[in-house]
Amino acid sequence: MLPTRDGVGPSVITLPAGDWLLVIDFLMERFNAIPRDEWQNRMQKGLVADENGDAVYPDRPYQANLKIFYYRSLENERPIPFDENILFQDEYLIIADKPHFLPVMPAGNYLQETLLVRLKRKTGIETLVPMHRIDRETAGLVVFVIKPETRGAYQSLFLSRSVEKSYQAIAPYRPDLVFPIIFKNRLRESSNFMQMEAAEGESNSETVIDVIEHKSDLAKYRLNPVSGKKHQLRAHMAALGIPILNDLIYPAHRAADQDDFDKPLQLLAQRISFKDPVTGQQRSFETQRLLLKL
Repeated sequence: MLPTRDGVGPSVITLPAGDWLLVIDFLMERFNAIPRDEWQNRMQKGLVADENGDAVYPDRPYQANLKIFYYRSLENERPIPFDENILFQDEYLIIADKPHFLPVMPAGNYLQETLLVRLKRKTGIETLVPMHRIDRETAGLVVFVIKPETRGAYQSLFLSRSVEKSYQAIAPYRPDLVFPIIFKNRLRESSNFMQMEAAEGESNSETVIDVIEHKSDLAKYRLNPVSGKKHQLRAHMAALGIPILNDLIYPAHRAADQDDFDKPLQLLAQRISFKDPVTGQQRSFETQRLLLKL
């Protein structure tokens, strides 16, 4: 097993049955976007290892069912020019205040420029795991668990809906809508790129939506999700005809070559509260970030 490197833990893959002669032959086929000389370079530097911790070199014969550990690497990863803040830290939890555009976890084109990796580098705590996630485009609170033995207890809070979450959003104002609104529908993955869509059947998503203030054609809303479906708040607001300001996915996906840092999605994970299952304390945290002024 490889240690954490620059805040990034190793990825792992189990070699399937097959007729590859060398481990590198399989890796070339499985990850065909990475050239052979890149794999050779990583192996020569000791950045690929087996389940026993032994380095896997380019001439290593193939062995089915062997676990291989390796580090992901991204060339020319675009920096996210906004900083996260740590609002609270004890021996069990870290409460982070995430900026817009920063992903919570490494995925796709994001590795070093993620909240998890930044926090690992900043704190030196390799065991950090997010208790939950918010969209890359959303700013605000994310809770991280420090100790592996308590992860299950904290993450079960979300399964049992024992966490109170409150978001704020800027979106169009519709005087014909009567608030507060309890919006429910059934959300499922859509064939449209990146979107969720409403489906027939029993509802699996619920949000309580209210107006905090409004001015002219815009309003600031309070959104309290009862459930936690992917893109739930964005999809529900769009379904009401009040899509969140600067949303490039709802109601219709608008492709962009890269992020426009001057137009962040106006959605903020503003507050989170729960009874700590380890200490028994009542926890409540609020973001220090703000949305646009009306």
